[in-house]
Amino acid sequence: MLFRSHARTPHHQLNGSITPNSLHFSINHAGIPAIDPAQHKLVIHGMVKQPLEFTLESLSKYPMVTRMAFVECAGNSAPMFSNQPFQGTVQALHGLASNSEWTGVRLSTLLDEAGIDPKAKWVLAEGADAHYLSRSIPTKKMYDDALVAIYQNGERLMPGNGYPMRLLVPGYQGNMNVKFLRRLKAVEQPAYTYFETRAYAQILPGGRIQRFHFPMMVKSFISSPSHGMQLRGPGLNLITGVAYSGMGRIRRVAVSADGGKSWADAALTGPVEPQSFTRFNMPWQWNGQPAVLMSRAWDETGAVQPLRAEFVAQRGETKEPVTNALAFPNQHYNSITAWGVAPNGEVKHVYA
Repeated sequence: MLFRSHARTPHHQLNGSITPNSLHFSINHAGIPAIDPAQHKLVIHGMVKQPLEFTLESLSKYPMVTRMAFVECAGNSAPMFSNQPFQGTVQALHGLASNSEWTGVRLSTLLDEAGIDPKAKWVLAEGADAHYLSRSIPTKKMYDDALVAIYQNGERLMPGNGYPMRLLVPGYQGNMNVKFLRRLKAVEQPAYTYFETRAYAQILPGGRIQRFHFPMMVKSFISSPSHGMQLRGPGLNLITGVAYSGMGRIRRVAVSADGGKSWADAALTGPVEPQSFTRFNMPWQWNGQPAVLMSRAWDETGAVQPLRAEFVAQRGETKEPVTNALAFPNQHYNSITAWGVAPNGEVKHVYA
């Protein structure tokens, strides 16, 4: 049985850095396959000395590791490519990103056992969904930190998140973390599949197309106060949100309440892990006057979240307003999000 799945994380209703399994975003282009875990197999083949086959039971006998990592769809925040602010909640804008504790077997362990050929610079990962979603991933990344994950936040994977096993490539765009993982093929060159040459190729100004752009760039957004909320008069409020980067740890988050005229460093709470959500907080005394709330993040590589003007100059924007959060005009949006606070306390999405 197949059914379509599309759900977004309600960041405005959460705190902390871990996304509950039931609220983790889920996109399945061809529905969720009904898989019998006792019959499902993962095959490693191609440019290897010894092809291998694993069931869920046999894979579960290998040493496991646990790590925190976010997964973000390349189309997350895409409504912000609009030439006018999209009036939707933080869930509608940024809900295609979630953060979990993943447990599974290191890919390096399995590839070493198979005896991968040094000439195999890529691994083609394929899922067991209706259209066999497949992506080419550099072998180096597979050895660095990739996992075959079978647990999420201490529980077996949920169906929409890839049960019974999925690939985890921390920091890389969402659909490279192939769900319902069934096949890993060591190859010399990328396979140029549909999902890496068309569906997930970035359109750049001038009609150019960028392929094989994998890491999700440094990003942050304020989850509260945010669009659709109402402040109950002047007084103390807590500005809170999350920051993350596909290239490493978050080092700093600054917050502005005046549209970027002045900034102050927010407090980073909880563990600061690489390729993971980092929660930030800042107390704010609202005086009842109009305000524009913004956050900006830096990661350990020195990369900084761009201002909107900087981003648009490089990546462009739509000529017409985007009114549907599902209409992704482009991908890899990581500019600053601004929330405007009116004197009556109403919060809306604005550009600053």
